[in-house]
Amino acid sequence: GQRKILRGISDKILSLCETNESSAIMETNGYRLLLPEGTLDYFNISDVKESSSEIVIYLEEKNELPGEYSTVKVESKGFYDPVVVRDFPIRGKNLFLNIRRRRWILKDEGRYVSRNWKLVAEGSRMTHEFASFLKELY
Repeated sequence: GQRKILRGISDKILSLCETNESSAIMETNGYRLLLPEGTLDYFNISDVKESSSEIVIYLEEKNELPGEYSTVKVESKGFYDPVVVRDFPIRGKNLFLNIRRRRWILKDEGRYVSRNWKLVAEGSRMTHEFASFLKELY
């Protein structure tokens, strides 16, 4: 009898955790609509803070090594200091994108490298909006 009660409690807790996780995912999915098209190809939404006057969407570059470094030994070394980009206001609220760009170290050279955003902008078909967004990063 006691096992059955504990199982019921753990099922409810698990269900509650899944509900909170899925609502957080749904909320994040809603905020993705505010981002320039193409942003989520390179970034994940790590957090969103909303107040009565502003929305701040926190973006972290995905840990996907740029192609030009695919043949060398590298190690992820975290992020550069964030860059804050002001975007178009939404419903009377200022919109800010807090962007953390990833960096890697070339193990053989001891040199830090990052994604070349100029190459991304020149080498891909993208919307004018995303190209303008990338200009803020370099």
